[in-house]
Amino acid sequence: AVGLLWLLHLLPLAALAAIGRGLGAVLWRLAGERRRVVRTNLRLCFPGLPEGEREALAREHFKLVTRSFLERSLAWWAGEARIRRLVRIEGLAAVKALAASRPSILLVPHFVGLDLCATRLALEIDAVSIYANQKNAVLNRLLLHGRSRFGDQLLLSRQEGVRTTVKAMRAGRPFYYLPDQDYGARDAIFAPFFGVPAATITGLSRLARLGEAAVIPCIARMEPGGHGYTLQIGQPWA
Repeated sequence: AVGLLWLLHLLPLAALAAIGRGLGAVLWRLAGERRRVVRTNLRLCFPGLPEGEREALAREHFKLVTRSFLERSLAWWAGEARIRRLVRIEGLAAVKALAASRPSILLVPHFVGLDLCATRLALEIDAVSIYANQKNAVLNRLLLHGRSRFGDQLLLSRQEGVRTTVKAMRAGRPFYYLPDQDYGARDAIFAPFFGVPAATITGLSRLARLGEAAVIPCIARMEPGGHGYTLQIGQPWA
C-alpha cells in the first residue's frame, strides 16, 4: 500500500483527485457504518435541507475524504517546489509578525485539506503541533514524516501534556491546533453545533489563557477539480 501511494504522488494533481473521487464512490457502497454516521450528522445539522440534497452532500464527502487520503502522499514525498505550487497561503505575513511579538495559536478545524496545508506552512514557519498516535505503526511514521519534513517542527504526542506546548508558544512557535476531537465529558462542555448540543472540548480557551496567546482562525481548503489547496489565515482574536 505504501509503495502504491508513493507511485500515486508522481501523478498530476488532477489525475490523483479523479482516482480519489472514484475510490470514494466505491467506499460509499462498502462502508455502511460510516454512511450511517454521515447521514445522521447531516440530518441533524440541516433538517430543512431536502433529503436528496443531503444525500448528495454525503456522497461528495466520501469522495473528498478519500481524495484527501491519497493526496497525503504529496505531503509525504512531493518536492518543495511542487508543494509551494500546489498550496497557496493567504495572510502569512500577519502570522509571522504576530508570532514575533506574542504567543499564538493557529485554530485549524479538521477539514480535509489540513495535512497538505500543514506541510506547506512548514516551509514558512517553525511551529508546534500535537498528534495522536495511530494504531498502525507504518501510518504513524508516515504522518510524522509528512509533518516534519521541512524546517524545525516540534511534534508532541498527547501524552506530553500542555506544559511543553505552552513553553514552545512562549518561545515563538505558533501552535497548529486541531481542536474538534471528543475526549469525553471530563474535558468538554455541551455547546450548540448547528443548533444541536454537542460535546465540545475546552482546550482552546485553556491553552490561550495559560499561554497568554492570540488565537488565529485558519481554514485549510481543498479546491475543487484538482486545482490545489488554500490555507486561509484570518484576523487574530486577542
